[in-house]
Amino acid sequence: MPLKLKILTLALLPLLLVTGIITLMSVKQSQSLSELEIKTFEQNLLASKRSELQNYVGLALTSIDHVMNAPWLHDFEAQEEVKRILDSLTYGEDGYFFVYDADGVNLVHPAQPELVGQNLFDLQDDNDTYVFRDLFAVAKKGGGFHRYVWRKPSKGGNEDKLSYVVLLPEWGWMVGTGLYVDDIAKEVARARQEVTLNIRNTFFTVLVITAATAIIIVMIGIAINVHESRLADARLRHLAHKSVQFQVSQRRRFARELHDGINQLMVSVKFRVELGINKIKKGDESAIQDLSKGMDVLNQAIQEVRLISHDLRPSLLDDMGLTSALKSLLDEYESRTGIMVETDLDFPQARLPDDIEITLYRVIQEALCNIDKHSGADEVRLKTWVQGKYVWVSLKDNGDGFDIKGAVLKEGIGLRNMHDRIELLSGEFVLTSEVGQGTQLRVKLPLV
Repeated sequence: MPLKLKILTLALLPLLLVTGIITLMSVKQSQSLSELEIKTFEQNLLASKRSELQNYVGLALTSIDHVMNAPWLHDFEAQEEVKRILDSLTYGEDGYFFVYDADGVNLVHPAQPELVGQNLFDLQDDNDTYVFRDLFAVAKKGGGFHRYVWRKPSKGGNEDKLSYVVLLPEWGWMVGTGLYVDDIAKEVARARQEVTLNIRNTFFTVLVITAATAIIIVMIGIAINVHESRLADARLRHLAHKSVQFQVSQRRRFARELHDGINQLMVSVKFRVELGINKIKKGDESAIQDLSKGMDVLNQAIQEVRLISHDLRPSLLDDMGLTSALKSLLDEYESRTGIMVETDLDFPQARLPDDIEITLYRVIQEALCNIDKHSGADEVRLKTWVQGKYVWVSLKDNGDGFDIKGAVLKEGIGLRNMHDRIELLSGEFVLTSEVGQGTQLRVKLPLV
């Protein structure tokens, strides 16, 4: 898996994991809290319904109070008027008042008029409980609530009903009204459905926000990746251009050395040989001197070719390896410049890749040349080591040093060549220096 994809995955996974855990915990807590709230709502609703039933019965008693207290009416007339009034009092779809006498005979029942006049003393509901007996027992205790199963007018079937009854002591009648508990259940179910819908909407909102966040992160990652890819492409083009420039400069230098050195020497040898041949034809004995001078010039040309060949690719580097080539270079450098070189070379037993060996050799060679030309140092410390998958080189002198900022602005071809060689191999080139404190070069190259 590419590194960028790993980083993107590491950025997304904790976000998704934490969001998922928090969302699940929130949903669980919301569900628990909603159940508690629904139970509270159900209890409060039931309490309000109880209070409502009491108010309805109170209103009914108020509506018949003037009849019961009318002295000009006989009991029979008052009772008929009370039954008429209560029979006409209805509320809602299933709200009505019922009246029973002490023997269980139904006197008022607007929803089921066929029950009027019937004795329901022994009537039992679906739960085998005596409806009238239980209601009358509650009424005799001063009034109260009682639940039982009764026919619901709007549905035509039996439902659980909560009634509130009181006793009219003057006549021994039981007056009451009630409501059906399934209405309360419907309201509770509606509240539960709304809460569930809110929780679900919240959950989906969190999912949408999380998905949007993940998409934004991915888009940002893609944008950064594209931007970095463009920068990398530009960097590669720049490096390729530098590489071509470096090769062109190397070829130009090689051509100049061939033209100014070898070519001139070979022309001189040609003239000497031609001059000697002409003198031999004339019998001039001084031709031997011309041929001898031509031989000397030819030897100079051979040495020049060797130097150029060594600059292109040291043969000792191919034959004996980097350590031996560097030791030979440093010995020659000490004898030629008088600068003492302290070495600590630590390379792996196996040969390094060719491009790394020649790069390290040329960089050290160029750095030593700069020390000889510019530093005024009399001591150099060279250290190489391998750490992990990198080879390191540290070269430090005790010379005059220089202003590193000014040197960067005026970077010469030597520093630029070293920097380009290291950069072409994806390495690091760090140069540090202070006036009077010497200069240190540090190189880091990947082995793979």
